[in-house]
Amino acid sequence: MTNVYSFDGILVFGLLFICTCAYLKKVPRINNWLLSEKKGVWGVFYKAAIIGTRLHIAVAISCLTMAFYVVFLK
Repeated sequence: MTNVYSFDGILVFGLLFICTCAYLKKVPRINNWLLSEKKGVWGVFYKAAIIGTRLHIAVAISCLTMAFYVVFLK
């Protein structure tokens, strides 16, 4: 179990947040509702979705590396 208050917990949360927002960007109804704002608090979802789609190779490698770390090394 990963603790949110540790550094690796924050990394896991950030990666899951970016992956979730990138996935939700592909759903048209949610894209119009959640990711339409580019500023303010709701803009965080938009920016995470952009990071997830533009850097999808790096995010995927980071997710696999973190999964290996959490399952086998921790």
